[in-house]
Amino acid sequence: MFEQGLAELHTHLGGSVATDIMWSLAHEQGIALPTRDFWEFDRMVTVSDPRGVPDLDSLDRIYHLTELIQSSPLAVERSVHAAIGGAYRSQRITTLELRFNPMKRNRGGERDLDHIILAAIRGLDRASLEYPQVRAGLILMMDRTFTAEQNMVVVEKAIRYMSRGVVGVDIAGPRPRGERYDYTQIHEHVELAKDAGLGVTIHVGEEGGQYGVDEVAEVIDSLRPDRIGHGILAAREPELMAALRDADITLEICPTSNLLTKAMRDEAEVRETFRTFVENAVPFTIATDGPEMMRTHLRDEFELLIRIGALDEDEAQTANARGHRASFVGPLATVAA
Repeated sequence: MFEQGLAELHTHLGGSVATDIMWSLAHEQGIALPTRDFWEFDRMVTVSDPRGVPDLDSLDRIYHLTELIQSSPLAVERSVHAAIGGAYRSQRITTLELRFNPMKRNRGGERDLDHIILAAIRGLDRASLEYPQVRAGLILMMDRTFTAEQNMVVVEKAIRYMSRGVVGVDIAGPRPRGERYDYTQIHEHVELAKDAGLGVTIHVGEEGGQYGVDEVAEVIDSLRPDRIGHGILAAREPELMAALRDADITLEICPTSNLLTKAMRDEAEVRETFRTFVENAVPFTIATDGPEMMRTHLRDEFELLIRIGALDEDEAQTANARGHRASFVGPLATVAA
């Protein structure tokens, strides 16, 4: 169905590495894990309960452990290499963007930030030699709990290494005190990234009720990103959908993740959300958020959407083709034969 391979634009490095590799990385670095049993560890670093997690804060706690394990140049290099190779071997993903926050992997300054980023680039380079069919790039992430100065360092590092495979910036993380996040405070950061030629994607509109809807409006109006991570709450507001369409902002939607985190109640809401976006010509692509952590794969996501009537086969192919085009890595025409 996808002759040119799949495009995965929204996957976190902490959720993209197989559990057995994470287990070995932890032991190689002498990290004191909370358990000595592999299967218990497997449940700790994945959303193992099919009912999902209570909320995004619970998911953040899982990420905290994976980020700890990936907090060394050795671990980051191996993780990037493994994620790209695994994506191509298991799903034939030929366009892949991996996102991660380097400041959450330098142990509070104990590790040099440049070494962490360069390790990710080495993993990218190694994978490009082994899997020349894959266009892959790195997105460096800011965080909503960081100061403006910390987030600016992330953007400056992304600009510094954009000639080496860093293709964009993002922001995610829990809201401080659970309150509505003021996205205008990273306006300068986003403009600096854009001026340098980096792609910009913003985590917003995944949850949060009305203030989540308000955040989407603020991001569209103030930041004008190329893409939005999730953005599903926009389906509630015709004005927001029109703004997304007019600005040609592509949503990166992760159906299984949204179900597991309760961002969407059930498959009926998934179907309704996608049909609303299709009917309003809102551009979107399909992603996993982290296939290993979510215990899913990109082909599973498309099969789910077709099975429940959220998309038909032509619409699924259109979404995948859009993913190739919307990638920050480059045009689809550059994919190796």
